[in-house]
Amino acid sequence: MSEITKCLNEWNATIEALGQGKQTILIRKYGTTLKEFLLYPTVSYALKDDVLDSFQDQNFAKGNLLPAGEDGTYGVKYYATVEGVIEKPSTRIGAFNKFHIWTRDHVKDYLGHKPVQIWILRVYKLDEPQMLKRNRGMRYANVERPVKLEGKPVLSDDEFEKLKEEIMNTK
Repeated sequence: MSEITKCLNEWNATIEALGQGKQTILIRKYGTTLKEFLLYPTVSYALKDDVLDSFQDQNFAKGNLLPAGEDGTYGVKYYATVEGVIEKPSTRIGAFNKFHIWTRDHVKDYLGHKPVQIWILRVYKLDEPQMLKRNRGMRYANVERPVKLEGKPVLSDDEFEKLKEEIMNTK
């Protein structure tokens, strides 16, 4: 089984949405060359007063806003493989609202008028979650020690393939 140290920094609520099968995509202003990474929970944006306004389901977000951790060490429970990246004009992003937990206004504010990179992720729950520190990286970082990529997909093969096809065919 392979091991990695590379992680993607992401809000904990987004990671939990991915880990619970409520979200299958990440919307970015940039693409990725990575094929797999750990999902590392961050807290920086979660400390803003209006953060809950960013989520469609504020109760879900509130319950998952902050990750478990202390002294800069946080629980890493999931990893993801990138199963596709598609580019769309930012004016078309509303067609993807059912595939993520963000509000339309939050996504529009984040993107501006730039083209969008939609990452289709297959998410796996680690067999053994890890408490880890990471180095300082804006988008990506490295955790302090390698993690074995052993885990089960959060969605069945059939569920994931159906969602992937739907995402790929969304106009």
